[in-house]
Amino acid sequence: MMEPVKNTNKRQEIKMLNRKLLEISGVLNVESFDSEEFLLETEMGYLMIKGQNLHIKNLSLEQGLVAIEGLIQELAYVDGNTQEKSKGFLGKLFK
Repeated sequence: MMEPVKNTNKRQEIKMLNRKLLEISGVLNVESFDSEEFLLETEMGYLMIKGQNLHIKNLSLEQGLVAIEGLIQELAYVDGNTQEKSKGFLGKLFK
């Protein structure tokens, strides 16, 4: 069983404007991305973003900030409780 994420003064903000611009703080790493899916490692866990015509507008891993443009359709944290989604997503990566 996976332990819940412990919040030790970690902070994450997600701001979306009209489903076309997504600004995320607390980003540690960009694991993978294409025009339909992004997988970000954040201080609160892995965050999957799905949409159309997605691209990075701004990236600063030193500050932990990422801005993504495109049509945002889904945001989901991928952790031990969502193993089916995780396997499906990782299966897509390794095709």
